[in-house]
Amino acid sequence: MKITIDQAIHDFLEIAIQKGYVHPLDRILKQNQLLALLNMNEFDTSITSSEPALLSEAKKLLPVFIEYATSNDIIEDNQTEKEIFSAKLMSLFTPDTSILNQTFWQHYTGVGPEYATQYFYELSKDNDYIQTEAIAKNIEFNSSSPYGTLELTINLSKPEKDPKAIAAAKTSAASSYPKCQLCLENEGYAGHLQHPARSNHRIVRFPLNNETWGLQYSPYAYYQEHCIFLSEEHRPMKINGRTFENLFSIVEQFPHYFVGSNADLPIVGGSILSHDHYQGGNYSFPMDKAPLIDTFVLDEFSGVDFGIVNWPLSVIRMTANDKTALERAAVYILEKWRGYSDPDADILAFTKNIPHNTITPIARRDGEAFVCDLVLRNNRTTEEHPDGLFHPHADVQHIKKENIGLIEVMGLAILPPRLKEELEEVEKYLLGEENSIQPMHLTWARKVAESNTITKETVKETVETAVGHVFQRVLEDAGVYKLTDEGLAAFKRFISVL
Repeated sequence: MKITIDQAIHDFLEIAIQKGYVHPLDRILKQNQLLALLNMNEFDTSITSSEPALLSEAKKLLPVFIEYATSNDIIEDNQTEKEIFSAKLMSLFTPDTSILNQTFWQHYTGVGPEYATQYFYELSKDNDYIQTEAIAKNIEFNSSSPYGTLELTINLSKPEKDPKAIAAAKTSAASSYPKCQLCLENEGYAGHLQHPARSNHRIVRFPLNNETWGLQYSPYAYYQEHCIFLSEEHRPMKINGRTFENLFSIVEQFPHYFVGSNADLPIVGGSILSHDHYQGGNYSFPMDKAPLIDTFVLDEFSGVDFGIVNWPLSVIRMTANDKTALERAAVYILEKWRGYSDPDADILAFTKNIPHNTITPIARRDGEAFVCDLVLRNNRTTEEHPDGLFHPHADVQHIKKENIGLIEVMGLAILPPRLKEELEEVEKYLLGEENSIQPMHLTWARKVAESNTITKETVKETVETAVGHVFQRVLEDAGVYKLTDEGLAAFKRFISVL
């Protein structure tokens, strides 16, 4: 049964009230704001609610509103206009920042932090800020490795830019507001051809070591409750003593979440180094489950346990009940690593005045204990490896060429969308069918064919397994110390200077 626009408006408001996002007293106000957005001067107030099955999610009504808006020339029929319009509609469903923060902290103090974040997470899905339908398009699979089960995602969630929007963006004026996509000023920002729609975006403010920070969720989440903690101030990311103080304070306030920072140097850092922020969530990654292969003691930090993790990247795991002691130990190791060189292991701290050594830190709780993984990183380039010595090497870049950031460090591959179609062609090649395999995949595909018996029933699994093995290599390339006798001996040389 086709829903009329009047019915859609009624049901939209009914769902918002039932969910507790809109107060019943605000129904007429929101109704008139919807009518204004839709350029409607009339509304049938006698309409009753649809069947309960149709009253599950307000965002399911968006196609009705979009069709009405495009048919009545309220918006142009392109992806960008639709996204901006949809976000404006859902912002009427979403509590204002003051109400959201009041409700969040009432839940936090009354029931607990997990209940508060669950409320905010569900709201962010209900109001279509978290793009659950787009995320469902991602291709996910696991792969066995000597380090445990690795997780892989071919990222199909971010929509392709509309060609009309791309063309229009070339002639539109550049804007410096907001300064970046992580600034607080994104909250409620309508968006335009060069900036994503954020009308339905909300941020929870929380205190962090005498500063105000924000908590928000990622619109294209890669794992459960994928969130971002961001500084109120637009400033560059840095890994220093304040970083560790912040990370441990965050997991103290939100003990069910992990939190980590991308490294602060190019190549080994994340995609947004211009705004101080961390990523977190309610998720356990493959690296979290990896055991220790050795332990060591630092006399100066008697209350802290130290170990080397059985992981392709080079990871020192620290555990302590005293977060202050853990902060001191983390800063000590960071400062030692910043200036550490071992030419026999290809580790150079500087090239002239250019620094190479930094750390990707991840913090979480284990009962009362604080746990911190310090992933040693180095961004040096060489003539043989111009993209980075400890970066995916050329022979695996047909699968993954991008920086290895926080999420991949922990064992979850975020692979480019091009692979969906490219791997389908690889499957055809392996089956001996007509194909359009990319030349960059040919050497790899031949090796896969040589080492496997391939049938129509097994080809997909075979290719996914082979991709998983490539991701394992990607992580091994990123490790500054390889898990070989020689590599572990070099790792222990660094530990000996601590």
